[in-house]
Amino acid sequence: MTPTPVGMRCPDCSKERTKVVQGVPSGLGSLTSGGMPATMVLIGLNVIFFLAEIATGTGGLSSDSGSLINDLGLQGVAVNNGEYYRIVTSGFMHAGLLHIGFNMFALYFLGQILEPTVGTPRFIVIYLTCLLAGSFGALLLSGNSEVTVGASGAIFGLFGATFVIAGWRGASEVARGIGMVLVINLVLTFAVGGISIGGHLGGLVAGLICGGLIGAGERGYFGKNGRSLEYVAMIAIAAIAVFGAIAISEPATTIGGAQVIRIPG
Repeated sequence: MTPTPVGMRCPDCSKERTKVVQGVPSGLGSLTSGGMPATMVLIGLNVIFFLAEIATGTGGLSSDSGSLINDLGLQGVAVNNGEYYRIVTSGFMHAGLLHIGFNMFALYFLGQILEPTVGTPRFIVIYLTCLLAGSFGALLLSGNSEVTVGASGAIFGLFGATFVIAGWRGASEVARGIGMVLVINLVLTFAVGGISIGGHLGGLVAGLICGGLIGAGERGYFGKNGRSLEYVAMIAIAAIAVFGAIAISEPATTIGGAQVIRIPG
């Protein structure tokens, strides 16, 4: 289900006639003349990583394993070993065609709504903050030897941020539609096996906080330096997520244990 497109502009933008939000006939969201370059770049990066999975010989089209997933997926043992890059790279890996297909559809849908309304720089910071928080959540609630892959920690965060910002700006139709989709996805998160509950919840919590920060800033609660304080707070959340992920990772306790893939999406 997708929300009916309505205006979701910030208070300052609402005074500018040149930035009127036009509803997309398909109902996928709302666009401004600024477009959504970051959304398209992020989709492109995910597709490139997925093609690289296929090129390595295993993984990719229908498998949840492969050399690239083993090398770049999120795993507590590996993070404890100093492979901190997995906290980021795991968010660009996918376990099969349906996995990346659903995630990229959601990213495209949310990007159309959120990026033009908050601006590309803030959208990028929200996305990366939620990705890192999703990795922290996945490590917090998953086994130390399990491998987690997928962009949906970040995507759940975009759902949360869009829901809150739409509420702040009075776009009740968007908020209701996003809320319904979010509830459905949360039910699936707990009902379907093999999904990283921690990855979804970690990204969602970060997204809700980011949305709240942006909404509060736009209401003037942070004073004249509101935009700067928004960025500082979101970057602080990202840093906490990274340090938290590193802190809770542990060394291997068994040898030769079975690898389990958790898919946050």
